[in-house]
Amino acid sequence: MTTRVYDLVHRTTYTYPQDVTDSYGRTTLTPRELPDQHRVSTALDVDPAPADMAEHIDYFGNRTTFFSVTAPHRRLVVTARSRLEVARVAPDPATLPDVAWEQVAAAVRDGDLQAAGVDAAGLVTLREMVLPSTHVELDAAVRAFAAPSFAPGRPLRDVVLDLSSRIRHELTYRTGSTTVHTTQAQLLAQGAGVCQDFAHLAIAALRTHGLPARYASGYLETRPRPGRPKLRGTDASHAWLSAWLPGHGWLDVDPTNDALVDSGYVVLGWGRDYHDVPPLRGVIFTEGAGSTLTVAVDLVPAGSDPYV
Repeated sequence: MTTRVYDLVHRTTYTYPQDVTDSYGRTTLTPRELPDQHRVSTALDVDPAPADMAEHIDYFGNRTTFFSVTAPHRRLVVTARSRLEVARVAPDPATLPDVAWEQVAAAVRDGDLQAAGVDAAGLVTLREMVLPSTHVELDAAVRAFAAPSFAPGRPLRDVVLDLSSRIRHELTYRTGSTTVHTTQAQLLAQGAGVCQDFAHLAIAALRTHGLPARYASGYLETRPRPGRPKLRGTDASHAWLSAWLPGHGWLDVDPTNDALVDSGYVVLGWGRDYHDVPPLRGVIFTEGAGSTLTVAVDLVPAGSDPYV
């Protein structure tokens, strides 16, 4: 197995028209420590310097950081830097367990998961990932879209892979075509969206059929076209989904690229949907109105002098 070593920089800049007297934020910008992903180093810088800053492990096991800036400011910059070793191999679909999707849904519904090594706490986790959530709706439009993938008796692995392929080829990736509040019905009506929309749609399709699915947030290494330089600061956050498959565990699938997740991906965190793992959220106190947001991201092989 080849280990890939990355330098990751994620910089968020807010600019305000008038002084902000107080700013309180929570970040999810520290990649997870996993069996196939190791944080060599990580640091979070907030400018202006915060009066208070504290780390916290949230309900889903993600590492978050809270901060408060109490000095008046018109510009807030939050920069996260990490070096990571990633040794993740995408599974061969042919080696994944061959279990019908209806059997999995029934086992989760009935709590009959002892054979899969799932205890009471694990069952609660799985059942949470079957419920609707802030950005995942279980409605008729989703069920209609999903129907061709859910043939009776079809192995769950094939259902998940077919959903990924259909989303990749039946919908258009179009930057700026949606917002965080776009529903799955709206996405299907307009036929275009971005990675978080596609992840939410696949999650909704699985949950509609009683199958646990969670939202994964992170990054994907991008490469320029042959002969073109890699531009600094032009990468972006990425999103995909994890479907629970008994005998395997969580299967990470990227419907935006119709791919199984491998060492080209860095896992930041996971939850029920985007609402649980936004990179940065918070509140400010100011007499002004509006703000300007810019985000610059680099995920590059270690030593490649990422954006600073």
